[in-house]
Amino acid sequence: MSFIHKIVVSVCWLLFVSCLKITPLSAQVSPLYKPAMALSAEDLAIIVNDNDDTSRRIADYYRQKRHIPAEQVIHVRLPLRRAVLTRSEFEKIKKQVDDQTPKHVQAFALTWLQPFRVECMSITTAFAAGFDPDFCADGCKMTRKNPYFASELGRPYDKYGWRPTMVVAAQNFAETQKLIDRGIAADYSRAQGSAYLLKTSDHARSSRAAVFPDIAEKFRPFWPVNYLEQDFIAGRDDVMFYFTGLVSVPHIKDNRFLPGAVADHLTSAGGVMSGSSQMNILEWIKAGATGSYGAVVEPCNFPEKFSNPAVLMYHYLRGSSLIEAYWKSVALPGQGIFIGEPLAKPFAYPISHGAKKKG
Repeated sequence: MSFIHKIVVSVCWLLFVSCLKITPLSAQVSPLYKPAMALSAEDLAIIVNDNDDTSRRIADYYRQKRHIPAEQVIHVRLPLRRAVLTRSEFEKIKKQVDDQTPKHVQAFALTWLQPFRVECMSITTAFAAGFDPDFCADGCKMTRKNPYFASELGRPYDKYGWRPTMVVAAQNFAETQKLIDRGIAADYSRAQGSAYLLKTSDHARSSRAAVFPDIAEKFRPFWPVNYLEQDFIAGRDDVMFYFTGLVSVPHIKDNRFLPGAVADHLTSAGGVMSGSSQMNILEWIKAGATGSYGAVVEPCNFPEKFSNPAVLMYHYLRGSSLIEAYWKSVALPGQGIFIGEPLAKPFAYPISHGAKKKG
């Protein structure tokens, strides 16, 4: 990334953060303005790989725990022990999925770790918007934009024709059960936690840290945000948000992640589920986070290709589900994979029976 481009990106991010319309309301309403509606079980479809025993077990457990309607479980057959699908393979599967998906469904949950890519793009973005080479980049180039980024609107498929997608899986079935249970435990909990935004000694992977001080300042009246210039945190028992940039983040298991917690690290291969020399985002899940995000191919260190903590926290703290808040926080998601429990909503307010959802 050129020096001039880094300045432009930083200024744009600062302007966005400054324009967040965060105003105090009473604690009975919300810590941020205008409480948001969250997607529910009726809005989510589960996609299961019938060739994979663990995928079937995860899908069944998740459907029962989240009370997903049976007609919203979509069956496909994907090759086993394959990290990457070809475009032609994926497009046949995507057509099967689209043909089976009820029109009211707004988002997808995948129940496998591999395949995690479709050629040059992540499988979560491929399912969300379809395969498009404009989501890919050879070298340091921008890619196709996410129309859902920083949107105030709900129901993404109705509004944009995209179904945000998240992988509900971990290193094994037992770890996935824990992930799902954490997401459910998070609902309406309004956990009293903190955010940690770290500018590390790795300057290349701290490209988004340029705006961390401003984010901390803007959010501090409403939520505890710690801007720290150090490589890691340890011994913290209140982690709800943890955003950093390193090849490998030490001591993550020495912290307590609250149910619904979100954590990610800006690096080149955090979402490579077939293994790499860099820390995998599954380590965040194993440590207790409920959601994470990482690159499946080298994305260059554009901040727009990773989560914007200001956008994510803003929507999550207003009551959006994890999948909504995370997807709204990544401007260029084509090369990154989302993992977690999609319907976790720790800051949502229960909807009265019969209440209608608004966009």
